[in-house]
Amino acid sequence: AVMLALGWACWKTYVGGPDGDWNRCMGMSILGSALYEASPPEEVLPVLEANLALFRRYWPHEQSILDVQTNLAGCLDNFGRYDEALVLMRGIHARKAAMFGVSHEDTIGSGLNVSHLMRQLRLWDQAKSFVRDLLPAARRSLGPDSNITLNLNVSLALALKSDPKRTRDDLLEA
Repeated sequence: AVMLALGWACWKTYVGGPDGDWNRCMGMSILGSALYEASPPEEVLPVLEANLALFRRYWPHEQSILDVQTNLAGCLDNFGRYDEALVLMRGIHARKAAMFGVSHEDTIGSGLNVSHLMRQLRLWDQAKSFVRDLLPAARRSLGPDSNITLNLNVSLALALKSDPKRTRDDLLEA
């Protein structure tokens, strides 16, 4: 509730400024983040879309755009629009891999989001293959006990056990 109140206060403070004003854009970002945590997706989606448009128009810094797009993909996921979220997250993951390399924490984290969406869409074979490709880099660069690595292991186990074509070996691996 406090974050949401601060988000609205930021937005109300800077809403009257020109479109290209950095403070106005950041006020909308803070509001979008607060809404994302506290509101239904249908209230968050228009704010995130408008914020993304502002960033693209006035501050085309790749990392900022990727951050807003990640929030937008999460909102689409929460809204049950998994196909759209997966397309967006695949693009985010590819851009992070190009920017940071495949072993970077941000890249691996975005890969975890991709694997989640693949499972939501019941793309079991793709999810298993994708996570199996990510896990060696995660173990090597983040360590076997990092939250991201552990969540990738969980993602693989869920894909293995949820696949209707699972085998006994799949269940043992899970």
